[in-house]
Amino acid sequence: MSDNPVDSSKRTWLIASTCAGAVGAGFVATPFVSSFQPSERAKAAGAAVEVDISALNPGEKLTVEWRGKPVWIMKRSPEQLESLKKIEGQLADPASDRTAYPTPAYAKNSHRSIKPEIMVAVGICTHLGCSPADKFAAGPQPSLPDDWNGGFLCACHGSTFDLAGRVFKNKPAPDNLEVPPHMYLSDTKLIIGEDKKA
Repeated sequence: MSDNPVDSSKRTWLIASTCAGAVGAGFVATPFVSSFQPSERAKAAGAAVEVDISALNPGEKLTVEWRGKPVWIMKRSPEQLESLKKIEGQLADPASDRTAYPTPAYAKNSHRSIKPEIMVAVGICTHLGCSPADKFAAGPQPSLPDDWNGGFLCACHGSTFDLAGRVFKNKPAPDNLEVPPHMYLSDTKLIIGEDKKA
């Protein structure tokens, strides 16, 4: 006779109910633990964005969203690129030296881009966060100087930016438009939110 007061059938039920309880606790805990992981929407908000620019013609701009911000991708014509050289004396920060919105090293040039013809910039004015309007046509226009070469106008307070996103002198916007991290995957595909690692 055994000295154990619990017979074998009770022991079997005790083991089975303990195992079932552990499995049940696992099922209950799984949604709780997974709630600590970021949602798909949150992951997408910070994720890099791949963009096909093959259909972009000279003088055209497209807008994509990255981290909740509008990112402008513009293919500048040879004439638009040439106009960037003519206005450097009118700009507040032509070399993008200011550090409030640091410009990546690969965009620290007169066209502020990897490829001269392709501009990539966050379309948010550095003054109060408005989105400037396209004013690509050159020449006199309302709210713009008579020698306007094309660019962007933030109508809220009159800040103007050239076709490289550089702010003109004596305007409310304190800095050039932000250049987000980006790189080319091919001649026609670019990724916003990542750049080459050292």
